[in-house]
Amino acid sequence: MGYPLLYETMAKAKAAANVLALSTGHDRNAFLKNLIGLLESESGAIAQANAGDLEKAKSDGASLATIDRLALSEKSLKGLIEGIKVCLGFDDPLESGEGYAPTKTGLLVGRKRIPLGLIGFICEARPGAVIEAAAIAVKSGNALLAKPGRESALTSGVLGQIMKKALSAARLPAEAVTVLPELSHDEIKFAISQDELLDLVIPRGGESLIRFVAENSKVPVLKHYKGVNHQYVDKSADLGLAVKLAVNGKCNRPSTCNALECLLVHKDVAGEYLPLVCRELKEKGVTVYACQRARDLVAGLNQAKEDHFGKEFLSLEMALKIVDGFEDALAHIAKYGSKHTETICAQDQQTAKAFLKRVDASCVMVNASTRLNDGGCLGLGAEIGISTSKIHAYGPMGINELTTRKFVVLGEGQVRE
Repeated sequence: MGYPLLYETMAKAKAAANVLALSTGHDRNAFLKNLIGLLESESGAIAQANAGDLEKAKSDGASLATIDRLALSEKSLKGLIEGIKVCLGFDDPLESGEGYAPTKTGLLVGRKRIPLGLIGFICEARPGAVIEAAAIAVKSGNALLAKPGRESALTSGVLGQIMKKALSAARLPAEAVTVLPELSHDEIKFAISQDELLDLVIPRGGESLIRFVAENSKVPVLKHYKGVNHQYVDKSADLGLAVKLAVNGKCNRPSTCNALECLLVHKDVAGEYLPLVCRELKEKGVTVYACQRARDLVAGLNQAKEDHFGKEFLSLEMALKIVDGFEDALAHIAKYGSKHTETICAQDQQTAKAFLKRVDASCVMVNASTRLNDGGCLGLGAEIGISTSKIHAYGPMGINELTTRKFVVLGEGQVRE
């Protein structure tokens, strides 16, 4: 065996997962309460560690997108704490049965939610993502083996110790959340091949990370794929609202996977809409790569190349295209979208309903910013990622998405004839 210490760590985490599966909702909620208290009381130590990670990342020449994802501000930490409080208020997903109904033979058949087991969570930067992942994993009875990016080593180290303290104080195994930021690629490859220990892998990061995990894993992989997200401005759109949503989608936090990356505009409103939206985007420092028809209407736009469509910029850059109509917009999304988030600006209800029905994405919106495709914004409290796979979850993954269901059959001596 190539990595005996890592294997031993994983085995202890798996054993912790078995304990969590049989734990009470009260004890798992106690972990969340302890976690909230420790995050508040240790906020200074977290901030100091994060400052050290940021300083090193900047000296190493990290991109602005990486630095933005790495930063864990006081506001961000408070937001994470609020999300944990929401999770705390949810019912125990493992407690109740579902849909018990009698069969012709008198069997009573229902289902019961159960945890998935030991979840491997691999993310780039984003130390806050480990907090969210741990909160919903433990709440749903799962153990978590987390590998955050090495650039977050100091912050993740502090958070890992905080979570172990919160688990121990709740009389749960400290190994239920194990944070290993320093794992090498070879060690990750080894870990995701241990199908007798690991039950699911969730990679959350760039395309290269997800492809690496998908190609090397021997356990199921739920992909949190790139966010090539579109906003289609229909001819029936409220153009003022469409400007507001486009600017928010692109500029609110451009380094995130739910940021807007491409704006599609119906030809009938392009002449009126484009000068409005481009002016505001320019004021925000956004570089726009536009089709020729758009450049003919608005001066100063950059020429779009083929590879600008379908690109996740993760920065203050975006693509723009005038489309001939609704069908043209759908065809563009189908070709270039990544099944993450798609939104339409339209007042015509039939067009909006058709968009919701026909667009294939984990979250489809009407008159809302793509930035709202987030577990916290959608009422889940927190998320471990946004699944762009359709099995076994699609979209933001909260507490219920980290469970599956087993059949429960109650009989009175029935046999098969």
